[in-house]
Amino acid sequence: MDYARLGRTGLEVSRLCLGCMSYATGPTPRHGWLFDAEGSRPFFAKALDLGINFFDTANAYSDGGSEETLGRLLLGAVPRDEVVILTKVYNRTRPGPNGAGLSRKAILSEIDASLKRLGTDHVDVYMIHRWDYATPLEETLEALHDVVKAGKARYLGASSMFAWQFVTAIETQKANGWTRFTVMQNHLNLLYREEEREMLPFCRAAGVGVIPWSPLARGRLARPWGEGSERSATDGYTPALYAEEVAADREIVGKVVEIAAARGAKPAQVALAWLLGREPVVSPVIGATRPEQLADAAAALTLELSLEEIAALEAPYRPRAVIGFA
Repeated sequence: MDYARLGRTGLEVSRLCLGCMSYATGPTPRHGWLFDAEGSRPFFAKALDLGINFFDTANAYSDGGSEETLGRLLLGAVPRDEVVILTKVYNRTRPGPNGAGLSRKAILSEIDASLKRLGTDHVDVYMIHRWDYATPLEETLEALHDVVKAGKARYLGASSMFAWQFVTAIETQKANGWTRFTVMQNHLNLLYREEEREMLPFCRAAGVGVIPWSPLARGRLARPWGEGSERSATDGYTPALYAEEVAADREIVGKVVEIAAARGAKPAQVALAWLLGREPVVSPVIGATRPEQLADAAAALTLELSLEEIAALEAPYRPRAVIGFA
């Protein structure tokens, strides 16, 4: 496993991050790609065996069950300081007022609830899951700063939003002497490259580490065009992201499959190798539904694409509407 600094910080993370949304849904998972605590165990074991030290979850995943299982299986296997844990706040965790969002009340309540579920006194990265249009930005940012100063989080991150929003947030943090965002988790892959226009250049300039979600476009970059999986058939978020069939997507997937065949590699490895070469990408968030998929992903770290191969992968792309902010 390779490791890198997370943006302009001293924090070292593995170049792959295990996304834990699929793990710990309770005793009766709704779909085959959701696993209860015992079914999740092999994924954590394989991740640790590969040298992955970076784990991503959120307070709303499986109603907190993801955090519970991550804490039980991960922190029951390794010392706390050997791993980097990221969790998020924003999405609804309970009905009624103050059960979602980025108000001071919500943030201070949710960090304590997350820490209790995880079984630790701090998270390494505390991330806002989305932009909260209903809460004053200063209220959110000061509350996040207070979480860090209370020792409950080491670093702050943000997820998908417009670049102007991220710039505004960081400049507001700087102006007030508050802890600034050092991590951006955004939607980025060969089929969705709109983040290259403004967000990636800003992150490079500001020293922000990028850890993309959906690096394989919900699996579309991991198999020939037209093939599906149980997740693609049952994941309600996939249609929201890729409901419209874009002609260029088919051509891009074809190039991925073609290059993989020529290299004796798997399509997912080619797609990840391309993404890992995009500065300032540090650690794509990998969702696995079979433990061997993690080993396949790790193999992408040693796959170096030629300039010709990169050009062939990128050439078919066409601009598309912004997606993934909701």
